[in-house]
Amino acid sequence: MTAVPATPSSPHVMNTYGRLPIALSHGQGCRVWDVNGREYLDALGGIAVNTLGHNHPKLVAALQDQVTKLIHTSNYYHVPLQEELAKLLVERSGMTNVFFCSTGLEANEAALKLARKFGHDKGIERPEIVVYEKAFHGRSIATLSATGNPKVQAGFGPLVEGFIRVPINNIEQLKAATANNPNVVAVFFEAIQGEGGVNPMHMDYLRDVRALCDERDWLLMIDEVQCGMGRTGKWFAHQWAGIQPDVMPLAKGLGSGVPVGAVVAGPRAASIFAPGNHGSTFGGNPLAMRAGVTTIHTMEAEGLLANAATVGAHLKAGLERALAAELASGAVKEIRGQGLMLGIDLSKPCAALVQRAADAGLLISVTADTVIRLVPPLIMTTAEADQVVAILCPLIIALLKEAV
Repeated sequence: MTAVPATPSSPHVMNTYGRLPIALSHGQGCRVWDVNGREYLDALGGIAVNTLGHNHPKLVAALQDQVTKLIHTSNYYHVPLQEELAKLLVERSGMTNVFFCSTGLEANEAALKLARKFGHDKGIERPEIVVYEKAFHGRSIATLSATGNPKVQAGFGPLVEGFIRVPINNIEQLKAATANNPNVVAVFFEAIQGEGGVNPMHMDYLRDVRALCDERDWLLMIDEVQCGMGRTGKWFAHQWAGIQPDVMPLAKGLGSGVPVGAVVAGPRAASIFAPGNHGSTFGGNPLAMRAGVTTIHTMEAEGLLANAATVGAHLKAGLERALAAELASGAVKEIRGQGLMLGIDLSKPCAALVQRAADAGLLISVTADTVIRLVPPLIMTTAEADQVVAILCPLIIALLKEAV
């Protein structure tokens, strides 16, 4: 195998990522190896994508079988696997219809189009959508405009109009920001913000927003791209509040690594799009659909929702014990999240920990400058969670002791 230099260069690839000097070669379960033979425990899961871990025998066999049959046909024809995956998603969400695409960005873009057409169909000429501070919905011009991160938006103006931004978990500010505004058509948020720092919406707030949307005839659109597909211990994070959205974008973990995006719609939104209103060349292709179907069946067969809840609680408790002194002093502000979507919020920037953790054999990410994000495969064991704590917490403590 070719060794990777300390600072690898990619002369033919656009410089859009701050990459680590690591090139991964293969994986097994929650572990991956680089081209130099170095082993890592994967607590990032391809950024909440590799639901079944790496080289899962059921997924590998299903994809190998599908490749020998059909990979792509286009949506000019019926794709039976689309109906099969749609049925699985409808049954688990309590919603009614699904549109398939390939990424979370596309799913969120479709949700924004649904909201606008919902407004136009009601005679609203300039529909407006409520979005949130610290939100992240993608990097297209529209989803970038809905995103609440000025750093991500910088250099790409003018942004798309038609968004009203509010803070999370404050129903009175939501009401004030939309008071006497007949153009509002939807409220759009992540049940747990991912890129924004693993910030959960409170259960009471979710119920309050659902009630407000019902009262004012708005669509409730919940972005479950990162926090959905069993990551919190239920199929979708909003289900902990006992509510149901009208529109729910999905992606990331839906295909366990194969690109799959979906927009699941309830009765109020399921018939908004008509032929010609929206589409996707690759969306719903047989290979992606087979990955989604196999992911869901395997999650159920192996009890991965319960595993995410159990191992996630074990991991969080382990982190809290190991960082008890730092939590008490305020050096660690909070350990938050649910299931296997956890954020450790430090009192200082901690981007350096990504490389330090990798050097110690652990893959993590840092988001919102000060938050360590852990989103491992849902197959992670308690023993592997203990290893995450054993590797990561000493690195956190050492970083916090360093002079700024």
